[in-house]
Amino acid sequence: MNLSLQDPFAVAKEYPESLANALQYGHCVTFQFSHKGDYLASGLSDGSVVIYDLASRGSVIAHLHKHAHIRPITSVSWSVCGRYLLTTAQDWHCKLWDLSLVNSPNHDSAVIRSIIVDGPIWSASINPSNEFQFTASLFEDQAIFVDWSDPLPQNYRISRLESKPLEEHADSDANSSTKSVTLVTAFTHNGRYVFSGTNKGWINVFDTQSLQMVHSMRLTTSNIKNLVMSPNGRKLAVNSSDRIIRQISLPDLVNQQNPDSWEFDVEHKYQDVVNRLQWNSVCFNHNGEFLVASTFGTQSSQDLYIWETSMGSLIKILEGSSEELLEVKWNYSRCMIGSNGLEYGTIYLWSVDFPQKWSALAPDFVEIDDNIEYEEKEDEFDIIDDDILNKRRLEEEDSYVDILTPENHDARGFDTSLRSFIIPINYERPIV
Repeated sequence: MNLSLQDPFAVAKEYPESLANALQYGHCVTFQFSHKGDYLASGLSDGSVVIYDLASRGSVIAHLHKHAHIRPITSVSWSVCGRYLLTTAQDWHCKLWDLSLVNSPNHDSAVIRSIIVDGPIWSASINPSNEFQFTASLFEDQAIFVDWSDPLPQNYRISRLESKPLEEHADSDANSSTKSVTLVTAFTHNGRYVFSGTNKGWINVFDTQSLQMVHSMRLTTSNIKNLVMSPNGRKLAVNSSDRIIRQISLPDLVNQQNPDSWEFDVEHKYQDVVNRLQWNSVCFNHNGEFLVASTFGTQSSQDLYIWETSMGSLIKILEGSSEELLEVKWNYSRCMIGSNGLEYGTIYLWSVDFPQKWSALAPDFVEIDDNIEYEEKEDEFDIIDDDILNKRRLEEEDSYVDILTPENHDARGFDTSLRSFIIPINYERPIV
């Protein structure tokens, strides 16, 4: 009933405008929305993971603390189906959780895969096309590609192997005593390629089938902090420590099979030339038309900045948080932006205000702000012949109204026929 009262054109708004909710359950250090947007996984500083149900306004439905990590969580990543959750932490462990078992009597077996790597982990992400494959960037070491389709995981290194001409142009690299280390990785939307960013400003592209580098380019001389790809695979946002966010237009990585023909053009550069703001994290919306970023260590660190990507102009500053914001993520299905605080670990959620429209139930219903004087029609209370009434009833009965078949797409173009995994809830077992 309440969903029917919402204005369908209000749902089509592409970016949030006001702070709607704040979630507090432990100290959140990292979080991620599920692909369907129904759940939010929060990694805590004590090594456990909390899962919120966004359909019920952020109620906690699971707390993954048994067989969890013993150090703070560094990243959480959902599978596309929503059933599996990858967690990494500073204890050098990577764990894959089967969420169908977290609230069952045999919840102790929820961790179905686990691996120890060679150091603390910066971040990790699941392959969109295979939930049993993921990449992880390690502290002061090369990134790894893990395939644990079998219980015995296969661990592969994905290191940077530039050609000789590229090394000749990198004079600073040749004279530097520090080695090139991968800091962040990101899969393409089809899982065919992996983009990696290094501490020397290189963007390297690897083929997930051969694990060979197929393309490389140097974008800056600073550390690359974030690599975020739009869901449609057309844009790439690169956040580096030189205080500049670069928006790159990607070629058609699916049809252009020759990596030598790829061209990565920088469309826009987002920076604050006055205050010289440092950016913590960036994220695209569902169609890549908007980009949001959180700031670092300034008076504006409690705000989120939203740009329009076609022209590169700042259109909105989201306010309302009471602490510096770290990561920022976009919930595509619910048009919601989330960010976690540094001091208290609170998760702040900005969303769109949905005004109720009674005209959505009846097209002839007119909404008025003030009372108006009603004027009676001339034939409003005239006696109508029964034959005419029966004829009108028959005409109305001929028109078929389907109230059972759901729509295939909503007002924002999302496919509503796709079903994601629903985490079972045990109401008799308390969440601790």
